[in-house]
Amino acid sequence: MLDKRMTIEDVVDHLSDGMTVGIGGWATRRKPMALVRAIARSGLKDLTLVAGYGGPDVGLLAATGKIRKLVFAFVTLDHHPLDPHFRAARQASAFEVLELDEGMFHWGLRAAAMKLPFLPTRIGIGTDIITQAGFAFKTVTSPYEDGETLVAMPAIAPDVALIHAHRSDPAGNLLTFSLDPFFDELLVRASTRSFASVERIVPTAELDMRANARFNLVERAMITGVAEVPYGAHPTSAAPDYQLDPAHLAAYVDSAASPEAWAAYRARFVDVAQDDYVAAVGGAATIAASPVAIY
Repeated sequence: MLDKRMTIEDVVDHLSDGMTVGIGGWATRRKPMALVRAIARSGLKDLTLVAGYGGPDVGLLAATGKIRKLVFAFVTLDHHPLDPHFRAARQASAFEVLELDEGMFHWGLRAAAMKLPFLPTRIGIGTDIITQAGFAFKTVTSPYEDGETLVAMPAIAPDVALIHAHRSDPAGNLLTFSLDPFFDELLVRASTRSFASVERIVPTAELDMRANARFNLVERAMITGVAEVPYGAHPTSAAPDYQLDPAHLAAYVDSAASPEAWAAYRARFVDVAQDDYVAAVGGAATIAASPVAIY
């Protein structure tokens, strides 16, 4: 089996200007934040970001000027309803947007995952979402007796998917232990290449794939590379390993208060290596002490 281990810097080296990058997770849950921070530190620009269920990943990349276009359904920090960096960028028209209903985004990923050009849906009919500027949605007519007019939701097919999982072996067999795996499987299947940051890389036997098969979302052949990054989802959660960090998310929100506040946050938490980031947020003990979030 191939050894797919790499560093987060190696992953970023596989990205290029103008690429369409999909980011997994959901709002404040299992976002590949170490990879996002590495992109923020890089010289990459003009990215089309596919982050249907966005959180601080979108906010950080908006604040660092990496986004040319955003394809999304929502961006939230859950307990803080709207990411302030995303809001500022959106209000300033800092990038193009294609705003979708959550169901439409799901259907677009599923179409790409099934290698189809589109999937029909009723979602969007009678709303402005299918008449928004910048994208011309098309309709199809059912070939059956009903003759219903349906929206043809086009496939959303990123060049690269970035996700965060709990365990992997060197060959890219992933285990995701979260109660809700969200849409990471579809994102990987929809994308040309996929990279995962993981809490730990272990020998294949330690994964116990026979007992844990239900936690293996996609075949290892669909994973291009894996990077071992303990606490790589922080400040979002990677439950059951650790919960989201409400204190740090509040500090992140406060960083949008002024250019000086953002510069200080960026210097301390973004423009640093992952080990330094973990130390800056209080270390492993502080991360482990975060309580289970109530939604």
